[in-house]
Amino acid sequence: MKIQIQGKTIVKDNPVRISELIEGNRFEYQAAKVNNRIRELDYILTKDSTVELLDLTNTDAVTIYQSTLRYLVIMAIQRIYPKARVIFNYSISRSIFASVSNINHAFMQADLDKIKEELDKIIAEDLPIKRSSISKEEANQYYNEIGYKDKAKILSYRKESTVHVYECGDYKNYMFGYMLPSTGYIKEYKFRLYAPGFCIQYPRAENKGLIPPFVDERVFQNTLREANRWGNITTASSIAQMNEIVEEGKALEFINICETRHNNQLAALGEKISRDIDTIRLIAVAGPSSSGKTTFTNRLKIELKSLGIDPLMISVDDFYNQGHMAPVDEFGKPDFEHIDALDRKLFDDVIYKLINGEEVALPKYSFVTQGRTFGEPVKLGKHQPIMIEGIHALNDELTPSIPQELKFKVYIAPQAQLHIDDHNPISLSDIRLIRRMVRDYETRNSSCEQTLEMWPSVRRGEFKWIYPHQSNADFVFNSELSYELCVLKKHALPLLEAVDTESPYFIQANRLVKFLKYFEDISDKWIPCNSIIREFIGGSIFYTKDKS
Repeated sequence: MKIQIQGKTIVKDNPVRISELIEGNRFEYQAAKVNNRIRELDYILTKDSTVELLDLTNTDAVTIYQSTLRYLVIMAIQRIYPKARVIFNYSISRSIFASVSNINHAFMQADLDKIKEELDKIIAEDLPIKRSSISKEEANQYYNEIGYKDKAKILSYRKESTVHVYECGDYKNYMFGYMLPSTGYIKEYKFRLYAPGFCIQYPRAENKGLIPPFVDERVFQNTLREANRWGNITTASSIAQMNEIVEEGKALEFINICETRHNNQLAALGEKISRDIDTIRLIAVAGPSSSGKTTFTNRLKIELKSLGIDPLMISVDDFYNQGHMAPVDEFGKPDFEHIDALDRKLFDDVIYKLINGEEVALPKYSFVTQGRTFGEPVKLGKHQPIMIEGIHALNDELTPSIPQELKFKVYIAPQAQLHIDDHNPISLSDIRLIRRMVRDYETRNSSCEQTLEMWPSVRRGEFKWIYPHQSNADFVFNSELSYELCVLKKHALPLLEAVDTESPYFIQANRLVKFLKYFEDISDKWIPCNSIIREFIGGSIFYTKDKS
């Protein structure tokens, strides 16, 4: 058996674990790509293989590291407080928020210090973490015995007769993802007391494998707390809770409740803009991919019109450099998401002149001819703001001549607090990825694999051009709809399950399948025509011409 690993060829007569082939510091890597497939380091090679070892500069390796860290944090807490309930949420500053309850007192720094001491002890012992398979009945009994009622409840929606678990000593749990071989692999993490619990920071691939600085983003923390409050009000923050709503015949009512929440956010935003309309001249909307920006800007325009405000919509895309001229990225390819792919001087000049009362002919860019034409001159009316939407909308480099007090910045993204179970929050980027996957197939006939292939590039663009400016937002619109995965499931699952097991994207596709399959279905016919979800599944009123 020939194994190509890190530029070397190794010949083995018998099957061998990947971890046994690592020279030097065995903790340097967290995963491996074997014949273009992500594998755990405990994976046993049985045939000729090409192996690429992955460290914390790789997103998949970080996902495995983070899952293992969560597992060990719960293990440490259970040793100290056997009856404690731990719930994880994705939180501000790219961290994980952990709430700890049922310990008979408010969570304090002394509690966090005990947890850290116990976690460091577990790490120092370098205990092996082994994957095994047990019956669903055995898993149900075990989870109920240790108080993991949420995990026991979701087992009722599992069709398979067996359950995977990871064992470390006498502790068993499952984190819906791959794990590291032993506890000693966790080398870097930070705890921060953050009432009413604590934040866990870990290395990030986009930060070159380092832990990013903690930034206390008040606006986003308020949004996430509101999302958590919403989940408690609706009792729909987990898959099991969401399924119960469907099983009880309350899905239609719940859809209307969620859509009303969006309506209320739009009303609050419209009122806030209306109060300061004498000052606001530019409304800028930005958010990461598949946040629902197109539907949102159309609905915001309608909301403002109901208040007597008729914004002038200007597309940032019409300001691309002619000839598709763009800076080159690190891979030597044109970077059309770069701010310098736009004619910034022209854009700033147009916005400046309009705000100062001049007539301006707006450009129209053709992606076919890669050139622009100009329409009839337009002029702003009294109390008429400009509205722009795009990846760079919140970046002041796009409008350097416009004073800050004339701008109103809106950030839009799904800010959910949804869970598979208490220990497994559903990633916000996964929600957007599923939305994007469904939309790409519905509107562009793109395969699931094509979406998965380009997603890392999309994410790099978000970290480079959107997230650095999000904290300057005057308003954060939470575009999450708690029922949406029950709707998206029927569209996404066939696409994900069609990914071949030998595909380099199988692991990622299978990871999404693992939690999507648990959701009960909700019919598309109940979704309002102006809902943000219609932007992804089709049938949106904003993509339909009025023929009456």
